[in-house]
Amino acid sequence: MKFLGLLFLIGILSFPSILGKQEGCYIAAKGSLHFPANFSFGVATSAHQVEGGWNEDGKGVSIWDDFTHNNPGLIMDGSNGDIADDSYHRFDDDLKMLTDLKAGHYRFSISWSRIFPNGDVSFKNQAGVDYYNGVIDKLLANGITPMVTIHHTNMPLEIQKRGGFTSSMIIEYFVDFATELFEMFGDRVKNWITFNEPWNFCNFGYGVGLIPPLFSDPGLGDYLCIHNLLKAHGAAYRVYKEKFFQKQGGKVGIALDTNFFSFTNSSDEATFERAMQFNVGYLAHPIFSKDGGYPPVMVHDIARNSLEEGRFRSRLPTFDREWRDIIKGSADFLGLNYYRSSSLIQSSGPVGTSPSFERDLSVESLTDLHACNPEGLEGVLHWLRKEYNNPPMIVTENGWRDDELKIEDDERVAFLKSHLQAVLNAANEGCNVYGYTHWSLVDNFEWVFGFSTKFGLYAVNRTSPVLERYPKKSAHFYKKVISSRVSPNKIIV
Repeated sequence: MKFLGLLFLIGILSFPSILGKQEGCYIAAKGSLHFPANFSFGVATSAHQVEGGWNEDGKGVSIWDDFTHNNPGLIMDGSNGDIADDSYHRFDDDLKMLTDLKAGHYRFSISWSRIFPNGDVSFKNQAGVDYYNGVIDKLLANGITPMVTIHHTNMPLEIQKRGGFTSSMIIEYFVDFATELFEMFGDRVKNWITFNEPWNFCNFGYGVGLIPPLFSDPGLGDYLCIHNLLKAHGAAYRVYKEKFFQKQGGKVGIALDTNFFSFTNSSDEATFERAMQFNVGYLAHPIFSKDGGYPPVMVHDIARNSLEEGRFRSRLPTFDREWRDIIKGSADFLGLNYYRSSSLIQSSGPVGTSPSFERDLSVESLTDLHACNPEGLEGVLHWLRKEYNNPPMIVTENGWRDDELKIEDDERVAFLKSHLQAVLNAANEGCNVYGYTHWSLVDNFEWVFGFSTKFGLYAVNRTSPVLERYPKKSAHFYKKVISSRVSPNKIIV
């Protein structure tokens, strides 16, 4: 990746510290100063980012293994996830961090290729099954609820060779994988997330082609990816409800990347609503709305744009009635990954290339100069409450980025404090939000940023062969919030 391409990716991802500022990283308390009794505090990681052991004990190759090995120049520091935090061998170290925090839940993902090296269920790798059984059992033995993500970006390479998410075969592959996980682990795992951040995965992987599988097909490949992904999600949910729910009694949801947009005057309200429908409603509307299907504004405008481009049909695929009904209502909860808010700006002309998601959206925005924007998290919770009849919601990712190691990470403390307060405010004002999950437990392999970016509550000594973990100031702060369950504005570290 050329340097400008990397800057482009950083800008679109809009990590919260992109401008290195924290003006306004405070939000006043509203209502009760105590979190609800059923509110759960947790932390998150994902398999490729922490496990390591990339080719051990029968594990197959994932698309991220293949990408980092063959394209080291596309990773900011040239690193990869071969060892990562070595959680495959050192989960007990992770468990100690979790118990020290007194975390109520731990969100982690299953490496598809560690259990099914070829992607399909024709061969099961028992060593992978044993590893995750150990993780789950140790969590439960320490009073920590496992929250399992089925697909967190690192798909088996063998599945990608067959078309990945541009092929309708992915629906069968994913449902088979999910069914096996329900069968093997569902007696103990009661909280499942089918997919993590579908828009980021599909847009950057199949649209602009900046992450694996490096498909560059904007306005077509990204839409096809999301379409097949939604079908896979809906079908897996129905399998769980039909075959496993009565015996296991668990919940299945999805974790969506969410954004919020600020606007300066009332004339921007229509633009704000359009931006929210394209960015959040794109994945949420098919699942959580009463009618199902994609947001009407997307259906109408992408069809119009497609016809103007000389096409015979819309670039946005359509659901027939059967698939619309399968997907509609196919989640017991909505997971929110929130890092950023953006400011709407007046566009002087067409936005983006044609065809592309950006051109279809036709709204220009910039990452908010106030990089820490807790009001945006509160705002998106209220928008979802209003738009989809207040579904059960949990913050599945939220965190602050440092570009150097800081044990005294005061900026992360301020970010964590303000965003926890925003969630408490939303709960006090009627949002059905029942948990918060900090990204991440530990500094890990942050995709194209490698280890140059730090999100963890705990640091890792990467010069040591045993990769010791050390708590940062933010870990001590979060522990106090979890233990006291009082407004974070009342906590002093």
